[in-house]
Amino acid sequence: MTVRQRPPKPDFSTITNDELIAYRDAENDWRASGAARAILGEPDPAAAIEWREPALPDRDLAVRVYRPSAAGDGDLPLVVHVHGGAFVGTATQCDWANSHLAAQLPALVVSVEHRLVAPDSPLPNAADDAWDVLRHVTQHAADWGVDPARTAVFGESFGALISALTAVRAREAGLRLTAQVLVNPVVDVTEAMAGYPSITEHAGEPSLTMEQLRLLRRLAVPPGIDARAFSPLYAEDLAGLAPALVVVPARDAIADHGRRYAERLREAGTPVRLTEYPEARHAFLAMPGVEPQAEAARTEIREFLRAALAG
Repeated sequence: MTVRQRPPKPDFSTITNDELIAYRDAENDWRASGAARAILGEPDPAAAIEWREPALPDRDLAVRVYRPSAAGDGDLPLVVHVHGGAFVGTATQCDWANSHLAAQLPALVVSVEHRLVAPDSPLPNAADDAWDVLRHVTQHAADWGVDPARTAVFGESFGALISALTAVRAREAGLRLTAQVLVNPVVDVTEAMAGYPSITEHAGEPSLTMEQLRLLRRLAVPPGIDARAFSPLYAEDLAGLAPALVVVPARDAIADHGRRYAERLREAGTPVRLTEYPEARHAFLAMPGVEPQAEAARTEIREFLRAALAG
């Protein structure tokens, strides 16, 4: 039996567009394979997992749905999740966390297989994907078996950036969210995104390198896009947002992004809990096989959401 091998990381400072697409495809194939589960974790068998395609008017988009097997007859709370990775990544890499949340809250977790940033797909595409899925599921709540009055957003890294943008967008549209969970969030995609002490302190960590951050910025905010408009840290008004849990792995180059965003939420009067995990690295929640603190973080997220969605 052939075991699928993880592709080696390319040199992100010199990678061409064709090389990026080839790496992305190979890496995502590995993340969706059984071989990856030693690192990414085993799904909870008490949650059913399936792919669905919500009927969006202008594009085809898949979502990965996690439903508790013992859900009963009532409508479930809804958690809209956005995976990390930006230019690489798939909802499947988050099966461990999302299936356990679905089974143990219980709730319906809908993870958005958003458009990845690429030369022809800047950050606003991914932001629209998450927003449109949230709107679609809440507007068709009966079809999905959810209670739209108990809805949270949850994301990791780039997915946390999208989730934070979605929370702001929901407030502006009058769509009430119950909670937001932001794990190692990127909240600044301006030219200043690398100018934080944590980036200098943890530049040697292989989990997130300066080359990856530079590539993210180049792809996510090409000329003509206002980076501040897609950087929640610079939002004029962060008041009235859903209560937030901000989870920061302390050995992460972007740890200060999460810390600064929690400060801004608190200053605006939005309820926020900031929790730091001292030995954890970037993307630790998706790697329970090699990150011991992933279990504790998943438990904290579950209990935070349970309390928020209880109403």
